[in-house]
Amino acid sequence: MIQRIKSVFLLLAAAAAFGLFALPFASTDSAVQASGLFADATYNLQDNIALLILFCLAGALALISIFLFNNRKNQLLVGRLAIIANVVGLVLALILFMQDFQNLGAVKPEDELGLFLPILFTIFGALALRYISKDEKTVRSMDRLR
Repeated sequence: MIQRIKSVFLLLAAAAAFGLFALPFASTDSAVQASGLFADATYNLQDNIALLILFCLAGALALISIFLFNNRKNQLLVGRLAIIANVVGLVLALILFMQDFQNLGAVKPEDELGLFLPILFTIFGALALRYISKDEKTVRSMDRLR
């Protein structure tokens, strides 16, 4: 059910995850040959296969969760797994950046919009989980009246 607010939040979360394919995490003015991440002057998903897998998994799980509206418990579980994959991806991205920071030398990296998309994913995912839980509580309370 796309018309529900939880579905909109899940769709926005998936868009944030898949938006990382177009937006880099950070960039430099020039390519740094000693750096593994900034060899092409941008740090994006394609620089590490684990980042690519984690953020694709997070986006796919958010999309799958939209269509589990009939079973809210499974929807909550898949939504939580999507948020966990996103947070692990964000932590991995930060760890890789910190490890590679020494190789940059005098070149200063600039933050890009892709750095904030995992944070948006987490916010939208948490809001979706909140509304899924509200729906589950509403259904439970109505079942008790019958």
